[in-house]
Amino acid sequence: MPIRFLTAGESHGPAVTAILEGIPAGLALDVDKVNHELARRQKGFGSGGRMKLERDTVQVLSGIMDGKTMGMPISLFVENLNHKQWKGKETAAMTAPRPGHADLTGVVKYGYNDLRPSLERASARETTMRVSVGAICKQFLAEFGIVVGGYVRSIGEVDANFGMTTYKSRFEVAETNDLRCPDAKAAEMMRTRIQQCIQEKDTLGGVIEIVALNVPVGLGSFAQWDTRLEAKLAQAMLSVQAIKGVEIGDAFENARLPGTQAHDAVILESEKIVRPTNRAGGIEGGISNGEPIVIRAAMKPIASTLTPQKTVDLVTGEETVTTYERSDFCPVPRAVPVLEAVVAITLADALITKLGGDSIAEMKPRFKALKEAKLNDIELDNQPHIFW
Repeated sequence: MPIRFLTAGESHGPAVTAILEGIPAGLALDVDKVNHELARRQKGFGSGGRMKLERDTVQVLSGIMDGKTMGMPISLFVENLNHKQWKGKETAAMTAPRPGHADLTGVVKYGYNDLRPSLERASARETTMRVSVGAICKQFLAEFGIVVGGYVRSIGEVDANFGMTTYKSRFEVAETNDLRCPDAKAAEMMRTRIQQCIQEKDTLGGVIEIVALNVPVGLGSFAQWDTRLEAKLAQAMLSVQAIKGVEIGDAFENARLPGTQAHDAVILESEKIVRPTNRAGGIEGGISNGEPIVIRAAMKPIASTLTPQKTVDLVTGEETVTTYERSDFCPVPRAVPVLEAVVAITLADALITKLGGDSIAEMKPRFKALKEAKLNDIELDNQPHIFW
């Protein structure tokens, strides 16, 4: 069964919830690891005031027995502690949409009599549950040695330089500072830039890199447009609030190069077919090729700014300025675990589709039997063929 999940809940409602279906039976689920991912989501320099109010803790309401998954739907619940400050409280009408937010598009689409319902559901508070679901999928992938990690590449105009460091070391070093940037020098420059932004009553975006290691060859397909692995990953990334651009591998740099320089050579090392470079980002023809899967996401500056922006009051019809809604100054460091989560969900689904089976015990022998990019795994008959 492919992975399916739904989230529900509003930013200031009683709770946010999710139902996750498709995780096979027999996965030992560590709830502390889910809560660890939720804590990561709430930490990052440039975050707003709400992160001082919330301490997210997940409750698993179904699908688990004796600490292991049952192969049944898993329901997850996280209380909104901030709800107590809003419950029963009369809230002023919101009639002036913020540029870049879902305020205006939502009220036109759904016919609301106030802008606030758009804000409530479009809010990144919803990612609490995607991080919860992703944390479970990370634990599933770990059963097969697959690791998903991420870090910040840039904030504003400040770019990091990672040199020849390994991906694993980047994951580890990124968690040692609140910018989630493996380049310590760049992290301090990012901090200074965010502090400047706060003083200017503005917001900043940036670029986040997510990497999946030890992904086997053969996930995804070119059989149909919606089975291509990079298409699924791009959709998952772009579904995260404020993400406006995605590239797989060195996509935008490759677009400036001739073909002889843009692709990864195929060479042979001890019967194994390998690539000395990874410009393709681990995916060729919609299928994983065994190299690290590398994805970069561009996150726009958040729409809520302390400095008022031009807008129109939809009741009076007069031009006015926006009213500030509590928000982050720079959400980029906090977005890293969110993007890790959606990548983990996508890869877990692709692996389950590849392996089949209803339990971890059933899947593991199948995983071990997967073909690799080795000469003795490939069966070519070297004979001419007649098509159609």
